[in-house]
Amino acid sequence: MQSLLDPAVFFFALGAFAGLVRSNLEMPAAISKFLSIYLLTALGLKGGFALAASGFTASVASSLGLAVLLAVVVPLVGYALLRRVLSGFNAAAVAATYGSVSAVTFVTATQYLESQSISYGGYMAAAMALMESPAILLAVMLANALRQRQAVPAAHAAPVMAVSPSGAALACPGGVGAAGPAPAGKAGPALSVGTILRESFTDGTQLLLLGAMLIGLVTGEAGKAAMQPFSGDLFKGMLCLFLLDMGLSAARNLPAVRKQSPWLLAYAVWGPLVHASVAVGLAWLAQVPAGDAVLLMVLAASASYIAVPAVVRYAIPEADPSLYVSLSLGVTFPLNILLGIPLYTQVVLQLWGG
Repeated sequence: MQSLLDPAVFFFALGAFAGLVRSNLEMPAAISKFLSIYLLTALGLKGGFALAASGFTASVASSLGLAVLLAVVVPLVGYALLRRVLSGFNAAAVAATYGSVSAVTFVTATQYLESQSISYGGYMAAAMALMESPAILLAVMLANALRQRQAVPAAHAAPVMAVSPSGAALACPGGVGAAGPAPAGKAGPALSVGTILRESFTDGTQLLLLGAMLIGLVTGEAGKAAMQPFSGDLFKGMLCLFLLDMGLSAARNLPAVRKQSPWLLAYAVWGPLVHASVAVGLAWLAQVPAGDAVLLMVLAASASYIAVPAVVRYAIPEADPSLYVSLSLGVTFPLNILLGIPLYTQVVLQLWGG
């Protein structure tokens, strides 16, 4: 119950309530974008400062290695399960969404750990960055294989070169309904692994996060002291405003959620719990620190509602965006914010004896 008294959670609930009662409360798109940029910058700086203080130890290597492993295992397990109830293209798109990560969920989890006086490695921000792209790569490769199996020419996949995974076009989740199967003859060349990797790592979101982390690593303790008013004192308030906006978005996405099948809604609820269970099992075997284990569970249980949809709707136009956006933003994100984070924390504390 203590986690539910966190101001950030209350602001999320306030935004959700405002959306449900159809209030005219609205966060301007420019401010929403600014808050996203601020949170990524502050998170990267914190991670860099922490890594400068700890150095690259065996514990750091274990946590980052597990993050990469989870980024491969989770979408493959998800695809195998979803293929039983969805077409191949839709299964690949949803699996990519749940195999990637939510930066906002991660940031909220770090604040929760700090409020509970549970230490974690700042380098886990790098783990988050590492976990974003593998699911997209796997989904596109699965889609390309499906196209070949269906004898669709390789020249029929829409190019992603002009798409930024930062998801600016998806700032308003209400625009999820425009898609469905792509008409034959309207796709572009099959996407190569190199193209997806280049787009992922030159995307503004990734570049900002990793660049801020590098700055924090280079400047170390002196940089931390200089940036404390920016990356420390302002952080909680900015997160509260951003979660207010996310609450509004989640509530306004509920009509699309109601249209989904019970099987998909069950996956949106139970799938993240299974993914988190895999993460905690691997973390326990590797004996990573408790705070890192919580964040690995959070990352494995989270779902992308910005980066992956921005890429997948062009890379896999055969998939229906209303599936993967509504499930991740309307179901999984609120559950993780309100219940998941404290649950994962308690599980780890019990297993680690904290």
